[in-house]
Amino acid sequence: MPRQVDHEERRRRLAEAVWRLAARSGLEDVTLRHVAAEAGVPARQLQYYFGTREHLLLGALEILNADAERRAAQRMSDLGPDPSPRAVVRAILLELLPLDDERRRTQVVHAAYFVRFLTDPALALSVRDSPHALEDLVASLLHLGQELGHVNPDLDPQAEAAFLVAGAQGLQPPVLLGQYTPQLAVNLVDRQLDRLFAGHRQDA
Repeated sequence: MPRQVDHEERRRRLAEAVWRLAARSGLEDVTLRHVAAEAGVPARQLQYYFGTREHLLLGALEILNADAERRAAQRMSDLGPDPSPRAVVRAILLELLPLDDERRRTQVVHAAYFVRFLTDPALALSVRDSPHALEDLVASLLHLGQELGHVNPDLDPQAEAAFLVAGAQGLQPPVLLGQYTPQLAVNLVDRQLDRLFAGHRQDA
């Protein structure tokens, strides 16, 4: 009896080949031919699962982001049944830092995509108009912190959330380059959370 093909597993293998090429030398080397060679499959398999090069790049990015979201959800679950708003915000921001091999790989690949987005308007459009879901989530948690008396009620949750997310993302390059240690990056995040959640460090 012929073995049943696991199409999702094949898509993942092809996406992983894209990630490896992107991490090594950026997206310029991510052609259908190069990805096929990296994955050890015929080029027609790439066309079957993704179609064009652009669809391959976006499909690989979607799989990468879905993996990151699953890992983040698990770490959120590890916080326990009733985490404080500060604990959840902290966990969200730490997901944006290269604190382990998986997050480091994800962020290196994201950096390769970012460079490509700057020069490819069609690809950039696919992410430019996406909602700022992470900022909105952090803003909602800051608002909850205000309701609980943990956060200064005069602060603007949306503006603070935008700053926190952008700040955590801005820490990625110096950590990846070895200019900052991962612990220093965590400490900088904690300093900002201390500013917002003054006197409420039960999750530290």
